[in-house]
Amino acid sequence: MTQTVADELIELRGPRFHYRDWPSARADAPTLVLLHGYTGHARSWDAFAEAMTDRYRVVALDQRGHGESGWAPADGYGIEDMADDLAALVKALGLKGFSLLGLSMGGMVTMEYAGRRPSELAATVIVDIGPELMTSGTQAIQARAKESDVFPTKEAAFAWARSANPVPPEDHQRHRVYNSLMRLETGEWTWRYDRALRSPGTLRPRNAATAWTSCANIAVPTQLIRGELTDILAADVAKRMIETIPIATLVEVAGSGHSVPLDKPDGFRAAARDFLKG
Repeated sequence: MTQTVADELIELRGPRFHYRDWPSARADAPTLVLLHGYTGHARSWDAFAEAMTDRYRVVALDQRGHGESGWAPADGYGIEDMADDLAALVKALGLKGFSLLGLSMGGMVTMEYAGRRPSELAATVIVDIGPELMTSGTQAIQARAKESDVFPTKEAAFAWARSANPVPPEDHQRHRVYNSLMRLETGEWTWRYDRALRSPGTLRPRNAATAWTSCANIAVPTQLIRGELTDILAADVAKRMIETIPIATLVEVAGSGHSVPLDKPDGFRAAARDFLKG
């Protein structure tokens, strides 16, 4: 990579968190904070973050229970908890005028955080998530989380992921999968994210009415990115979001399912860069 990324550890409200920090090619660049989705991690943003360093310093957080960050109690995985983590990170790093981009679960956190109208926030990007979710998609995600989670090799884990979603570029998907894994004492591999999150209901989204209120409270320019083939964000919900958020635009990425940055990284990058000018 052109820029030297730093892997940092930070204590936020007690637990230890990990984040990646890419310096910008611009000395006066603002910061872009990236929040991954359920079962994801900061490393899933590597290619996109590098591509944005011409405009931004980029910070990608491993949210609680994910990546290299600490696990929380089983009842500590509420969206409000994660938004509080983000607020603590913003304060600790002294961020001002920053932009916030969140995918799926990270998009829920983005809605909650931005709905609080923090003075430091400049813009938001919400990726394929809304206050109301399509049941078919959420059930499919929960079912996959409960399937095989122990693999003899990293490549076996990639093959499992590829069988579930053959859409992403292979190298891009392999990078995400390989950085999702940790060793077991048996020599096998399993996912890094908290085992408690493999049980439905551990991750607690906000109720729809409260989330709609958060959308209405967002006071900064917002872009909503939707995957054309998503089974999570219905078209009518996306339309209502654009009508509810005071300053908002909608863009759809062709050929992508719910995991837009994974499925169509080029289309996602183009859409985000069109909005995030730095």
